[in-house]
Amino acid sequence: MAGYRKVHFLIIIIGGLFIFLTAIKVQKISSEEIESFYKQSLHFTGAGQRYWYERGFKQITKLPYESLGCKNCHYTTCDRCHMKSKDKDATFSVNKAKKTETCMPCHGREAVSSKFDHEQNAIDVHEKAGMVCTDCHLGQDMHGDGIKYTSQRELGAVKADCLRCHSGKEAKGTIYVADLPSHKQHGEKLDCTACHVRAAMNCYNCHFDTVLKTGSRKDAFIPYKSWLLLVNYKGKVTAGNAQTLVYKGKPYIVYVPYLTHSIMAKGRRCENCHNNEAIKKIKRGESIPMVTFEDGKLITWKGVVPLVPDKLEWTFLDKKEGKWVPISSEKKPLVQFSLYAEPLTPQQLRKLYMGFK
Repeated sequence: MAGYRKVHFLIIIIGGLFIFLTAIKVQKISSEEIESFYKQSLHFTGAGQRYWYERGFKQITKLPYESLGCKNCHYTTCDRCHMKSKDKDATFSVNKAKKTETCMPCHGREAVSSKFDHEQNAIDVHEKAGMVCTDCHLGQDMHGDGIKYTSQRELGAVKADCLRCHSGKEAKGTIYVADLPSHKQHGEKLDCTACHVRAAMNCYNCHFDTVLKTGSRKDAFIPYKSWLLLVNYKGKVTAGNAQTLVYKGKPYIVYVPYLTHSIMAKGRRCENCHNNEAIKKIKRGESIPMVTFEDGKLITWKGVVPLVPDKLEWTFLDKKEGKWVPISSEKKPLVQFSLYAEPLTPQQLRKLYMGFK
């Protein structure tokens, strides 16, 4: 009996030790997994800018990505967003990371977009309601989900979604109504952004020579906001944008799906897209002058434009002695539109040819 008790006691001790060591191991694995999440995130890796650069603009510059300042926009620690100074002693702050002004220094395009909207009294409906970036972009968008994405446009990279707040009983805002005529007509063919984004924010003609020389984008591009591209993305027609650059007189343009945070509560009217001025030009076999340059001023197209690359005309500019100078139209830009954005199909264009009274 005594021998049995000793064996029983020994089994209990060994079992307890096993559970204890297992718990330590599980805790260790969990810590490593949590740490790896941020290391895989786009905020940490900066993979998005590298992805499009190495597959496009690098063909013009021939410069390795590591030599560019782009990589400096990404941070390897939590300090950039979470560190708060108080009485000269640094403290960790969740509240600081949730403030919009914490995001804007890196997401400068959205800062300029918001400025334009305020000047035109056309403020984004979410900003007007007092919402901040982290109301839509939750922890996974910031810290990653453990998967290494090549771009924020890759499926799953960004979790923010309109219907998370605008559908179901738990909807925080206006509920999406499937039977609304425009929703019923378009169904799953259109993304919310195609109708509800007011216009795309464009930092036009980024003069890469200036960026490399000064190490800053200040005065290296011309900001404007007057049109919205319609592109195919994830099986739907979605809001899109164009990024244009020039290096040593060589022009480049890439077409991408892009959500400018200029959301309208009411979607645009049918005639804003169907048989609009851009569509009429395409029907006549004409090109759309997206950007022209006259008397030292940029003149931009206004309204919705379908992505039909060979029908979109852009005037590219070089910078000479601090002044913008048009580049000869004979210098054709390197065009890239395969980074998740695809042109509208002939069938989709035919539907846009339909007029409405």
